[in-house]
Amino acid sequence: MIAILITIMVLELHVPHGSDLAALAPLLPVFLTYVLSFVLIAIYWNNHHHLLALTDRVTGGVLWANLHLLFWLSLMPFVTGWMGENHFAALPTALYGVVLLFAGIAYYILEQVIIHGEGANSRLRAAVGGDAKGIISMVLYIAAIPLAFVNQLLSDALYVTVALMWLVPDRRIEARFRQEENGA
Repeated sequence: MIAILITIMVLELHVPHGSDLAALAPLLPVFLTYVLSFVLIAIYWNNHHHLLALTDRVTGGVLWANLHLLFWLSLMPFVTGWMGENHFAALPTALYGVVLLFAGIAYYILEQVIIHGEGANSRLRAAVGGDAKGIISMVLYIAAIPLAFVNQLLSDALYVTVALMWLVPDRRIEARFRQEENGA
């Protein structure tokens, strides 16, 4: 599903009507939005893979929480296209942040449903702890949404900041994998 979302997003990159570099200039906002969205969806893909790798039991609640996350991620092609086509205008930029915020909330819910279902000995709970990075991400999204109506570039900078925070797959989960490999 996540690969399909990436494919749908790239369809917004239309071939220019010209053969020089100037023909690419109008595509720059669409391309930059696509790159940011690609990176964000790739981050979800990587972290989702790690999250499920530490999951011992998939319940009905986990399935519904996972679908909740996929719902918000499925809106990414729409908000990506709208923001790029409108050159980072205020409302599309704010709505982009709303989708990012709710995808982050949905991921957190998925994480918590898995932890709750696995109980006190949850390997995921041991790996993520209090999830400060996830909470910081949501706070930055909350700040970026109204900021889009004041300064779209600062709003977009916050979205990029969150992407940079998560660019490397969750090290807490990677560390948990290493612990388990070493028999700890």
